[in-house]
Amino acid sequence: MLTLFPARSVITMNPSAPIAEAILVRDDRIVEVGGLDQMAPWLNKHDHVVDDRYKNDVICPGFIDPHLHPTMAAVLLPMEFITAMKWKLPWGEVEPTTTEQSFDSRLQTLHHEKPPGEPLFTWGYHQLWHGEMSKQRMNAVSQERPIIVWHRSFHEVYLNDGALEMTSINPNMIKPGSQIDFDNGHFYENGLGVAISKLNPWILAPERYAEGLRRLKAVVHAGGQTTIGDLATGLFDFETEANALLEHLNGDDVPFRSRLVAHGGRMLAEGGSPDGAVAIADKLPERNTHRLRFGKHIKLFSDGAFFSQLAQLQEPGYIDGHHGEWLTVPEVLEDNIRAYWHAGYQIHVHVTGDLGLELTLDILEKMQFERPRFNHGFTFEHFGFSTPEQIRRIKALGAQVSANVYYLHELSDIYAQEGIGHERASQMARVGSCFAADINTTFHSDFTMAPAEPLNSAWVAVNRINHTDEVMGEHERLSQLQALQAITINAAHVLGFANETGSIRAGKKADLTILEESPLSCDPSDLRDIPIRATVFEGALYELSY
Repeated sequence: MLTLFPARSVITMNPSAPIAEAILVRDDRIVEVGGLDQMAPWLNKHDHVVDDRYKNDVICPGFIDPHLHPTMAAVLLPMEFITAMKWKLPWGEVEPTTTEQSFDSRLQTLHHEKPPGEPLFTWGYHQLWHGEMSKQRMNAVSQERPIIVWHRSFHEVYLNDGALEMTSINPNMIKPGSQIDFDNGHFYENGLGVAISKLNPWILAPERYAEGLRRLKAVVHAGGQTTIGDLATGLFDFETEANALLEHLNGDDVPFRSRLVAHGGRMLAEGGSPDGAVAIADKLPERNTHRLRFGKHIKLFSDGAFFSQLAQLQEPGYIDGHHGEWLTVPEVLEDNIRAYWHAGYQIHVHVTGDLGLELTLDILEKMQFERPRFNHGFTFEHFGFSTPEQIRRIKALGAQVSANVYYLHELSDIYAQEGIGHERASQMARVGSCFAADINTTFHSDFTMAPAEPLNSAWVAVNRINHTDEVMGEHERLSQLQALQAITINAAHVLGFANETGSIRAGKKADLTILEESPLSCDPSDLRDIPIRATVFEGALYELSY
């Protein structure tokens, strides 16, 4: 049985036939895209039905977020949000909290609303809005109740005395240089792993974790996405995560597929050496299901969190003179990249600062000298700060960029004032230069670092307007067509799915996002507000009810 989907317009992202009138689908695949009259050879020979519910709407390829974290989202979504920006979620909205006093007031309110003894988990704290956090400040709300304040970056967490007692973390456990300030209850970057290991019984509690994944599923669908990338499977606990994803993101009610990319640090811990880590990673595709798929992809880490201002910067650095952090010692990062490079992996590296990017480019250049590879897919993830000269190197070395362009919207104003100055703040997420250099470039949410809404990311890239309505880096703006490429076919290339999704043509999976208006012809300022009517995943329709 064939199904015909007529539309006001079909945007194919196929340059040979960019606009069409209808899509013909058999089972999970597209058999024809074009004019209605052109479908006659198929329709005359095969039984068919016409689904014209969306004949007045616009059909695009299914949107793709190539970098989010289902488990991180599942851990954070059940928490209380206290954030400087407004958040719109399928089940409600969170109003912004923008001062130190309002943060403490909200924390007090939540404390009094919670039953006695129940841990209070919050997410969204940022020092540039909410002031410096400390164990003592949290103890002023309650010393007995466990209070956990998770930083907006996710890379940092603060625990009060009650939380330290709950987790049995004590000073004797802290090794020198472990990125932990015990006196302030502050665990950051690699020190975060110590806190997570002790918090796992609460944040990965089965009912709580399951509810978080159900919420994540709703968030992904509401954003019109039919494919996502889990960029660091094993972030908390590999087996717990893998089993939960199998239970909650693999059924017929899940309207998207997931590319699972293992956390390189977890593979190293399991394998004991870079070569041992590769051997462990090689076996992961044996776990694949239809919707959950590992491949020859790995996630590694260079410098620190962008939201924490721990990105490693070249001169002139940060205004206040502080320095960033390395998530991986440079020599260790090189050893790990070398092992996966020689094993033929597509390597995704977390880089946020231009010094972190420079280091990783140097390593990539060494790898190309040692063993030249073509179409290797090496991808710079996040891509916060960069220089024009680095754009040329990325192109020359054949790499890709997956940028969190939302950084510009939320952070460029305050970073210009209290971080790095206006010039570099206005040029964060230098995606216009990437397109001009013909570098395969996509956007991601790194959810919850940005809303999991591809149209919102496209809006930022096209308009480059920050939260104070100031245009930042107008020469890095993209066209609406380029922005749509970034959230469809370019993202599919980054995840290794371009042969089956990312555009609408005969032979590809029938992955579609149905919109009320065209993202190519709407006013650029309206791009993020286009209503999403439904998605189609592999031929099955999933209507939105949010």
